[in-house]
Parts: sequence; structure tokens; C-alpha cells
Amino acid sequence: MGFGLTTFIYLLVGIVIGGVAGFFIARHYFQKQLEKNPPINEKMIRAMFMQMGRKPSEAQIRAVMKSMNQK
Repeated sequence: MGFGLTTFIYLLVGIVIGGVAGFFIARHYFQKQLEKNPPINEKMIRAMFMQMGRKPSEAQIRAVMKSMNQK
């Protein structure tokens, strides 16, 4: 009976440690991918404005970037 209980405890501890380690590894990988491929940048905003037929000013681009970074 004692052998089964210790095995279960080791299994439970292993699952918890694996889950925590997996979370931090996935978080690190996700942050690295976001730095390498940002979701939107100033060049994309300029292209969006140009497609709408407008020539954006730097103030407009900065305002859009600021509003995107707040979310």
C-alpha cells in the first residue's frame, strides 16, 4: 500500500513540475516569436493608410501605434 502511494505522489509532483516548466518554456518561445515578428509596425500602418487613399502624417502614425500598444 505504501509503494502505490509514493508512486502516486511522485507522479503528481512530476506532472506539476512538467506543467510549470512547460509554461515557462512556451512563454519564452512566444515572446521570442513576437520580438522576431511583431504583430503590426509603422510600415504596415502606412500601407493601410495608403490603401485607404490617404497620406498619413507622422503624428497620425504615432497616434495609431500608441493606441495599438495600449491594448
